[in-house]
Amino acid sequence: MVERPPRYSKEEFAQRGNYIYEIQVRPLVEKGNYGKIVAIDIETGAFELADTPIAATDQLYERYPDAQPWVIRIGHRAVYRFGSRSLKKLV
Repeated sequence: MVERPPRYSKEEFAQRGNYIYEIQVRPLVEKGNYGKIVAIDIETGAFELADTPIAATDQLYERYPDAQPWVIRIGHRAVYRFGSRSLKKLV
C-alpha cells in the first residue's frame, strides 16, 4: 500500500471536503443514493460513489493516483455512526 502524506491540516482538510460535498457533489448524488459512500478529491473536486469507503477511495485513486480523498456517507454527517440519528427526515 502506498502511503500518501497529507498536504493539509486536519481542519483545512475537513473544511475543503465538506465544502466541496455541499456545493458541488451533494446535489448530484443525494437523490436515490442514501447511505452510499462518496470519496472526493479535495484538490480537484473529482468524486467516486460506492457502497464502501474502500471501494470509493480505490476507484478515486485509479483515476487520480495523487488524490487527497475526503469520504462521507450520503445523508449522514459522517461515514460511521456512533449514535442513532441521521439526516434523513422521518415522514
